Amino acid sequence: MVEGGTHPWLTIVGIGEDGPDGLSAASRVAIARADWLTGAARHLALLPDGGGERAPWPVPFADGIAPLLARRGRRVVMLVSGDPFWFGAGSVVARHLSPDEWVAHPAPSTFALVAARLGWAIEETRCLGLHAAPLARLRPHLAPGRRIVATLRDGAAVKALATHLTDEGFGDSMLHVCEAMGGPRERIRHVHAGAYAVDDARHPVAVAIAVAGAGPVLPAAAGLPDEWFAHDGQITRRPVRALTLSSLAPRPGETLWDIGAGSGSIGIEWLLADPANRALAFEADPVRAARARANAASLGVERLRVIDGRAPDALAGHPPPDAIFIGGGLSDALLRWLWQHLPAGTRLVANAVTLESEALAMQWQAVKGGDLLRIDLSTVTPIGTRRGWRAHFPVVQWSVTL
Repeated sequence: MVEGGTHPWLTIVGIGEDGPDGLSAASRVAIARADWLTGAARHLALLPDGGGERAPWPVPFADGIAPLLARRGRRVVMLVSGDPFWFGAGSVVARHLSPDEWVAHPAPSTFALVAARLGWAIEETRCLGLHAAPLARLRPHLAPGRRIVATLRDGAAVKALATHLTDEGFGDSMLHVCEAMGGPRERIRHVHAGAYAVDDARHPVAVAIAVAGAGPVLPAAAGLPDEWFAHDGQITRRPVRALTLSSLAPRPGETLWDIGAGSGSIGIEWLLADPANRALAFEADPVRAARARANAASLGVERLRVIDGRAPDALAGHPPPDAIFIGGGLSDALLRWLWQHLPAGTRLVANAVTLESEALAMQWQAVKGGDLLRIDLSTVTPIGTRRGWRAHFPVVQWSVTL
């Protein structure tokens, strides 16, 4: 019963591979009383005969939402794997319902079962759902000594994971291939990624990864080495990028607009700062836009939205940002558009390299306030048989809150 004394019509039941034996009393009662049950075919097959009408959940998953909502008001049970709200279907379904329409009874998740078998502290283990996600999402987490548990689509995906880790330089990683956890078919096998030869792993499957190897590790601090990004020279260089991200000050759950994105490096590092962050990259050059997408995908943040178009024309109609970075195309028209259309409190950082953009930043700072920072960098370069300092173009950075 929920607040107000009403009964939810939908019960989301987490079920393990052991079937009804592992269900709570509340889950058993809901199933026995249901007029209509839905879920994966293998879950429905675990239940004894009798009871309400049964319908397998269709593929793709989104096709099952409408039939479910069409039964609003009936006693409906939806069967899902383990914990419905840990990389499960529960959160997707709950978005379509009010809080008083549903109740959930979770079962132990695959992650909990794997950690229990291996003796891993789950709070120190990175848990990932890679059913329909690219394996590159592992990239930020690949470091010797790290532990990762990832659920995967099938045995072919496990083999692809082993190949991916080997290609990334982590072939020494130990893979614990965990099948049908918690059920009579449970099986765990142990093999190094570089020597993977398992050809009969079956769904449902998860892999626990004890990361080892000499592959490159993505630094956790802002200002990644430029070598992590493919670019044509249009990139905010590492030291300037570190200062820029410090000025942008990403906070969990915030949205960035990266205007004149080039290689996408600023937006990518914004996303790496927190998994809840969002970023839109605006780039007028289609070749650079494609390169930004590829960079984001290779670094595990394919959620970077790259919009082909020139600012300010391409800016309208998108979710408002919490922060804006202008790395290229600084103009009076762009600044006027931002002040006219975005809410107060939005943070803006603009980097100026040319004399014209520097003068514009100084003019606007005199009126709107904020901070100006001149960044002068030099690097050591050979001069004959000796060495000397080679100065780079100075960057003037304007930081202001709208």
